[in-house]
Amino acid sequence: MSQASLVEKAGANRAVLLWAGLALALFFTVLLALGMGRYPIPWHRVLAILLGNLAPLEANWSQVEEQVVEALRLPRILVALTCGAALAAAGVALQGTFRNPLVGPQIIGVSSGAGFGGALALLLSESQLVLMFSAFAFGLIAMAIVLWLSRVGGRSPVLMLVLAGVVTSAMFAALTSLIQYVADPEDKLPAIVFWLMGSFSTAGYDELAWVAPPVAVTCGLLFLLRWRINVLSLGDEEAESLGVSVNMTRLVIVFCVAAIAAAVVAVAGVVGWVGLVVPHLARMVVGPDHRILLPVAMVVGGGYLVIIDTIARTATTAEIPLGVLTALIGAPVFAYLLKSTQARGWNRD
Repeated sequence: MSQASLVEKAGANRAVLLWAGLALALFFTVLLALGMGRYPIPWHRVLAILLGNLAPLEANWSQVEEQVVEALRLPRILVALTCGAALAAAGVALQGTFRNPLVGPQIIGVSSGAGFGGALALLLSESQLVLMFSAFAFGLIAMAIVLWLSRVGGRSPVLMLVLAGVVTSAMFAALTSLIQYVADPEDKLPAIVFWLMGSFSTAGYDELAWVAPPVAVTCGLLFLLRWRINVLSLGDEEAESLGVSVNMTRLVIVFCVAAIAAAVVAVAGVVGWVGLVVPHLARMVVGPDHRILLPVAMVVGGGYLVIIDTIARTATTAEIPLGVLTALIGAPVFAYLLKSTQARGWNRD
């Protein structure tokens, strides 16, 4: 067997081991999360409850345990898994597209826009459907404003996109503060503040049905474009010389990221830092090739947010907002990345 064949076989074996390890880690993370909470359930009993839906098994669990696992914890964990994978994919796509390892989904202002939409819905209505629709709609409006502000001579340069995102974020953050100022301090304000800090406490199968379709479509599109992200990470001139439409590809990726951020904020509030931290964790394992990095980051991001959410609902008697935990982890990581990359470029990341 030639040396090239041996290298190819070794690479294939490493890929199999990588995906097997990630799948097992994610499976046991979800399994343990389903059993943890104020009403603890042993993992083997959780597994039996889940398998009982696929094959007839002797029911050695109580009806209460089945309700806790399938009606309360499973939809919440599935929503967290979906949102974590989506935010990680968005972060990978943005970092590759902008050739900057220090950006995340918040950079294009969509999270602030969606946050304002949700806060406005909480102020004017008590309907969960109105909240989700308003957050999603204002997230897309924020994206449209960013794209409009960034257009220069028919193009959207990276610097202009970033600056437009900063301006749009500031504007919607101010509007959100205004809503908090006029909200009833005994009724509306606590709900708005808690929602803005991020939580899966109200997540159910309805929220899963809302967030899954846009996430599936946009993440699927990013997956198809992952080789183009590789090319964009080389620089605009190199990408154009290889036949890639830089401006159009970048706009499509930004639109996908905007839709992802809006969908996540619509069901969970503002969950920050995931799109910044997880891509770096995945890059440490598989390297910068987006053909592998993107799907690996999605798996890691899903498991990461499931772990964070499990800590949030089990660490104390009162549930800790997700935004607090993700910031406590993400801010030190961001500071480390900022310090370690300020003197070196993207290609050494």
